[in-house]
Amino acid sequence: MPHRAIHARFVETAAPLSADLARAIERAGPLELPNRADLPLAEYLCRAIAGQQLSVKAARTIWGRVEASAEGRPLVGHFHEGNTELLRTCGLSGAKTKSMIAIAAAARDGALDAEKMRGLTTPERAARLTAIWGVGQWTADMLNIFWFGDPDVWPDGDVAARKTLQRLTSPRRKSVRTAERFAPHRSYLALYMWTHCDAPPDQ
Repeated sequence: MPHRAIHARFVETAAPLSADLARAIERAGPLELPNRADLPLAEYLCRAIAGQQLSVKAARTIWGRVEASAEGRPLVGHFHEGNTELLRTCGLSGAKTKSMIAIAAAARDGALDAEKMRGLTTPERAARLTAIWGVGQWTADMLNIFWFGDPDVWPDGDVAARKTLQRLTSPRRKSVRTAERFAPHRSYLALYMWTHCDAPPDQ
C-alpha cells in the first residue's frame, strides 16, 4: 500500500480512538520507512547496540569513534576480543562491547547471512537475533523495521514510541492493543510516534 494511502487509513483509524492521535498523525503527513540496508547486516546490528539508551548525538559520536578505531578495516573483522579495550575507549560499555563482539562472531560463522534471514518470518528472525548475547527484542525490532523493511512491527519495548502512543490515547490502555488497530502497518505507527515526539532511534 502506498504511504499516502497508509496515512489516510491511519487518520481514519485514529479518529474514533483519540482526537489527539488523529491530529498528530495528520500533522506529520505521509511518512516513508527509512531503509538502512545500505549497511551490512552485522554492522547495522552493532550500530543499533552502540546507540541503545543514548541520544542521537551521543550515539553518532561514539559510532564515529568506533569506525575511526578500525582504520578502514571491515568492522566485522575489527570486533573481536583482542580489541576489547580499544573499543571501550570509544565510549562503549563493557556489555555493548561484548555484544558487538558476539554479533561479529555470529556473522563470521555465517549465522547472519542476509538472504537466509530475509527468508524467515519476523518472529523467526527475531528469535535468531535474540539468541546472540546482548541482542534483545528492541534491537531485533529495529533491524526488522529499518533493515528488512518489515511494515508491521510494533516495537513496544521502545519507550519513546510506547509512551507517545499512550500519551496520545490513554495511559490505561495497553499500547500493544492500540497498535493492533493499525495492522498490517504497525511499523509506520512507530514512525509516526517517533516523528511526533522528535525522538527517532539513531539510524
